[in-house]
Amino acid sequence: MPEHNPAVEAAIMGELSLLDAEVRRSPERMGALLHPDFYEFGSSGRLWDRASILTELTLLAQQGSRPVTASRMKGVQLAPDLVHLTFDTEGDNGRRVHRSSLWRRTQDGWRLYFHQGTPFRSDPE
Repeated sequence: MPEHNPAVEAAIMGELSLLDAEVRRSPERMGALLHPDFYEFGSSGRLWDRASILTELTLLAQQGSRPVTASRMKGVQLAPDLVHLTFDTEGDNGRRVHRSSLWRRTQDGWRLYFHQGTPFRSDPE
């Protein structure tokens, strides 16, 4: 049985919140979960910074973008103020992505510092 770790649980709750359509529609709610120095290597290959990802994700959510489901989410606390999460996502279009996130504890709580997405196919090539 996995050990109870409040830091990992807080990061998981933050990550799941970022996948929630209601949170994504609000730049303020999303911004509260992103570290000021946030950046991402997107599954598209694009490098995102905090401002660009806030703009893109809130716009997509307001347009009714497809829901995303997460699976196999797990985490490990790397340091007192750092948690690493890994998980997979799948959109209703069948696009599957391996994901990796680093969450840092700040004065304002746990915030997403870095994220990377790598598309994958489950069928053999």
